[in-house]
Amino acid sequence: MSPDTLLPSFEEADARIRDLVESLDDTQRRVPYEPGINPPIWELGHAAFFFEFFLLRELYGGEIRMPGYDEVWDSFEIPHRERWREGVVPGKEETFDYYEHVIRETRDRVFDGDELTADEAYLTQYCVAHLCMHIESLIWCRQTLGFPAPSFAGTWEGEVETISGDARISGGEFQIGIPAQDRKGQASDFCFDNEKPAFRKRVEPFSISKTLVSCGDFRAFVEEGGYQNPSLWSFGGKHWLRESGATRPAYWEKREGEWWCRRFDQWEPLRPDAPMLHVNYREAEAFCLWADRRLPTEFEWEVAARGPEALRFPQANEFGNRSDYDLDLRYGGTAPVSALPGSESPCGCRQMLGTCWEWTTSQYLPFDGFSVDMYAYMSTLQFGDHKTTRGGSCATSSSLIRNTYRQAYWPTRQDVFVGFRTCAS
Repeated sequence: MSPDTLLPSFEEADARIRDLVESLDDTQRRVPYEPGINPPIWELGHAAFFFEFFLLRELYGGEIRMPGYDEVWDSFEIPHRERWREGVVPGKEETFDYYEHVIRETRDRVFDGDELTADEAYLTQYCVAHLCMHIESLIWCRQTLGFPAPSFAGTWEGEVETISGDARISGGEFQIGIPAQDRKGQASDFCFDNEKPAFRKRVEPFSISKTLVSCGDFRAFVEEGGYQNPSLWSFGGKHWLRESGATRPAYWEKREGEWWCRRFDQWEPLRPDAPMLHVNYREAEAFCLWADRRLPTEFEWEVAARGPEALRFPQANEFGNRSDYDLDLRYGGTAPVSALPGSESPCGCRQMLGTCWEWTTSQYLPFDGFSVDMYAYMSTLQFGDHKTTRGGSCATSSSLIRNTYRQAYWPTRQDVFVGFRTCAS
């Protein structure tokens, strides 16, 4: 593989994580403790450590670049709260020096040659993908804390046709996931271990909404007393309501009879056609019972996204035009749910990639024949007690996403850019 193939995603990810951290002032970098976020300086050092450990040390045999700090930068060694403790994580200048050194050395070692080995190509893609994950977490950190939107965040300004209703999916056997790979296959058709090995799955006929649930749809649920009606909530949902005291969605507020929604540090009138974001599994579950609908399984979701030909992306096995998707914060979750016809899947569902992670009813579990790839903790720690989400979000990097990509969140997570679409019950 030519290094030129991987260079654009590496350069873009590097520029974005720098911007996300450098654009915060000293007070903002010292973020208050929240269970769903990390201090931005720690995120930067952790991202550098990943490149250093797996590429510069493990592959190229280099020395430790920041002696004494492996356990600080390793997320599975340092307890979450310790990342906030004074004196544990180095300061901005020292961390940026470390990051600069690692990224510069990576660029010199990986991208100055004519051809990458399979190991180099695979490990570089893995490290860039990991960096992109932390870009997304830094973006939702800003949303959680009400910080300004990133400089590269866009908004929707186009026209849109209105579509509605369900797409009907005929039953049958469909391919789920990506076939098992050797290292050469991992380099040329990159994916994570939780997407493998592929298998055939019998799926019964079902109908799935062509669009995501919109803010207008969810507003009707809220205004009909959805949060006050215990008959709509599961046992786990009732527990979450008691513990959280929630009476409305996260980042919603009513002013003089009208709903407003906070997007980063800006309050805006609620747009009924915008996608419903920052809604947890329990809320999605209750909405479905109220609407006489249901959430899809992750296999139904993948079939609707890929079609009978098991496409890697909605339109083909190549990604296509970035402007067809709300990824890379291109529209920042502001595109109407009927927008972006170029994102339409073979069955006619829009925005299955990008916009928001979509809840499914499936527990996050390994596929039969699962085998751990190079990073043992990418998937295994979430197996069993998380719900599977699919599709990526507006904050997901386009270089990271494909129809088979699987992510997992606790059923009560609202801080991430997560939403849902429904199936006929």
